[in-house]
Amino acid sequence: MKDTTADSAVPDRKHATAAAFQFLSRFPVKTQLDFVPPLLRESVVYYPLVGAAIGLSVWFAAALGGVLLPALPAAVLILMFWVWLTGGLHLDGWMDTADGLLSYRSREQMLEIMKDSRVGAMGVIACVLLLMMKAALIADIIARGNWMYGALLILPMIWSRWFMVYAMSAWPNARGNEGLAVLFKGLGERKEVERSRNTAIRLTLVSGVVTFVAVWLFKPDTPIADAMVSGVGSLPWWLYPIAAVIVLPVTCYFIGRFVAAQISSRLGGLTGDTYGAINELLEAALLTVLILLQGLFWL
Repeated sequence: MKDTTADSAVPDRKHATAAAFQFLSRFPVKTQLDFVPPLLRESVVYYPLVGAAIGLSVWFAAALGGVLLPALPAAVLILMFWVWLTGGLHLDGWMDTADGLLSYRSREQMLEIMKDSRVGAMGVIACVLLLMMKAALIADIIARGNWMYGALLILPMIWSRWFMVYAMSAWPNARGNEGLAVLFKGLGERKEVERSRNTAIRLTLVSGVVTFVAVWLFKPDTPIADAMVSGVGSLPWWLYPIAAVIVLPVTCYFIGRFVAAQISSRLGGLTGDTYGAINELLEAALLTVLILLQGLFWL
C-alpha cells in the first residue's frame, strides 16, 4: 500500500524517522514509504538517531563478543556485523571515492570513474586499509574492557552522520542535477541541518549522563574528590566523559570541513559517494580520538 504521507510537503516524524532507518541501515523497519524529496529532506533530522542505534548495536555485540572470544577475532566478527548493519552503503561510497580521487584524472573523468559500479585497485586498497584500522580500534576497545564508558562509543556514529547532513547543505552537488544527492536539494527550508544538530547534541548529552551514572554505580570506589589531581595519566575519571562530549563534535566538524573542502575543490562539489566516504573517515577518526582520550586518562 502506498504511503500518502510521504508525498506531503511536511512529512510527519514517524515516517521521516522510518525513512532515515530504511535508507541508512538494515534495521527491520516495515513501514512502506515513497522516497520522495520532501521525505528524504525531513529524514536527515534523524540521521544521528540512526547512528546512535547502530552504535548501540555494535558495542553491545562487542561487549558480548569480548567475553566469548579473544579481542582480535571478536573485533573482526563485530566489524562484519557493523558492515552488514549499514548495508555497506557508506563503504561503497568510500571505495568509489578512492577510485575517483586517487586516479588523479580530470574532474569529469573522476566523476565518471566514481559512477562506474566496478571497483578498482585504489578502492580495494582503501577499503582494506579502512577495515584494518576499524578492526584494530575495535580490538583495542575490547581489550581495554572499559564498558562503563561504553555509552560514549556511540558518539562517532552520531556525529559522522550529522556531518553528512551538514555537508549536503554546505557544499554544492558536483553532478549538478544528477545523482542521488539531488534528491536532498533544498535542505535548510525547514532548518533540517539545525534540527539534526540538535538531535545529535541531545543524544550526546544522554550518552554523557549515562556514562556518569554507569561509573558511579559500577565503580563507586572512584572518588569525585580527585578533582584537584592534575597531570597526564592522573586526571579524574569524570573529566573523560566531559572531554569526550566536547572534543568529538569539535573534531568531527573541523576534520569533516577540511576533508569535504579538499574533495569539493577537486570535484567542484560533493556527491552521494563522497558523503559516505566522509562518514567512514569520520567514524575511524573519532574512534581514534576516543582511544587517545582513554590513554590520556589511563582508562
